[in-house]
Amino acid sequence: MFPTRDMPSPSSLFSAYASMAASMMLVRSMANELIPHPIRGYLLSTLRYYFKPRSPQLTLVIEENCGMSRNQVFDAAEIYLCTKISPNTERLKISKSPKEKNLTIRLEKNEKLVDFHEGIELKWRFGCDETEKNNPNGHNNGQRSEKRYFELTFHKKHKDKIVSSYIQFVLDRAKAIKDEERVLKMHTLNTSYSYSGVKWESINLEHPATFETLAMDPELRNAVIEDLDRFVKRKDFYKRVGRAWKRGYLLYGPPGTGKSSLIAAMANHLKFDVYDLQLANILRDSDLRRLLLATANRSILVIEDIDCSVDLPDRRHGDGRKQHDAQYVQLTLSGLLNFIDGLWSSCGDERIIVFTTNHKDRLDPALLRPGRMDMHINMSYCNLHGFKQLATTYLGIRGHHHLFGEIEGLMGETQVTPAQIAEELMRSEDADVALQGVIKLLKRKKMEGDEVEDVADQNKAAIQKAKRQKLGNKPRRSGRNIVAKSNRRIRKFL
Repeated sequence: MFPTRDMPSPSSLFSAYASMAASMMLVRSMANELIPHPIRGYLLSTLRYYFKPRSPQLTLVIEENCGMSRNQVFDAAEIYLCTKISPNTERLKISKSPKEKNLTIRLEKNEKLVDFHEGIELKWRFGCDETEKNNPNGHNNGQRSEKRYFELTFHKKHKDKIVSSYIQFVLDRAKAIKDEERVLKMHTLNTSYSYSGVKWESINLEHPATFETLAMDPELRNAVIEDLDRFVKRKDFYKRVGRAWKRGYLLYGPPGTGKSSLIAAMANHLKFDVYDLQLANILRDSDLRRLLLATANRSILVIEDIDCSVDLPDRRHGDGRKQHDAQYVQLTLSGLLNFIDGLWSSCGDERIIVFTTNHKDRLDPALLRPGRMDMHINMSYCNLHGFKQLATTYLGIRGHHHLFGEIEGLMGETQVTPAQIAEELMRSEDADVALQGVIKLLKRKKMEGDEVEDVADQNKAAIQKAKRQKLGNKPRRSGRNIVAKSNRRIRKFL
């Protein structure tokens, strides 16, 4: 028979457990009293670090925005991953605008897919966090903002290869895809729903205007084309002379002279996207800087009707418009100037800035100097060359037409815009009927101009008559009085 041991009774086990628990509580109480809270937190985090099971996986987080500017890796990943969608993907976001030829497919939030690079497995996940958007005073305004990002997970041992090789591969592949499917975009502002407070939204730019269809003077058109072509070829030159790679154009002239069409022709010629900036929607200089950083390279930033789009306060006197509440912060002229050619203007390459105005004389001279608006383009009234170009474009007339002589004579006596000529040419596909309409338009304009001149002459004559009557009512001085007065002045001087 083997000797038997006495098993501890349940009461003794309970008493041992109670004693141990009391000891632990005593130690914990003493630690709380003797060890400061920051040190306790550090010790606990250290213990968790050493005793937590180590994962062999590494996750890279790629957010949509990099500070105040766009994250190029995020944009490239969004384009590249569209080519890696597999049948195992469960949810996709699909869209198509009326003018797009193909469907646009994107990952829905929290969706995952797997990619392989040189035998390495890489797991992608698209995330999107939504939060309530608060105003500067801390009150909730009912709007929601979103923060989008990608997560890229792989084995830690491949970190160097993924960072140095795979990320660059994604960037290059995305650029190639964009070049293959290049569609010009027209960007406009949306301030109501965005993570950063201001955001560009885009649609396809399918404006058909080209330099060949513009009603411009041939010499001026060729000068603009040569200036644009020279600009895009001079990256090394701008770097060598220490200037930001950008170019400014001022388009000025009466309404209807083709300023917007010229902008579209510039975009189509260079294959640049267009960003339409309405200054009336910008409240702060900081928002203006943020928008500049959010514009892509190879783009045209357009500010139309700069003379009346917003009332900018003087650079020296910062009072500006009256502030209606504490949240209102004035957009200043100095902020706009720094936006154009200050330090912030160098945050991007191959950019064109275009101002349009109907009244050049109303602009602050600081906006017009070289370095800000490098080339001033006068979009004037339609001349004979512009008319013949419009006749070719709208009616297919190449060469001479028997009505051109009469039209040429009338155009030398009156002023009419290309838009007015184009409207008449669109009224009929019959060349004779359409040109007769142009003749009637020119005659009507000439009569209106003559009436205006007659009224001006009548007003001028009335003013001169009133002046003569006023002078006639004054008593005339005698020659003797004039001489005496002159003698007194001479004696006083001596």
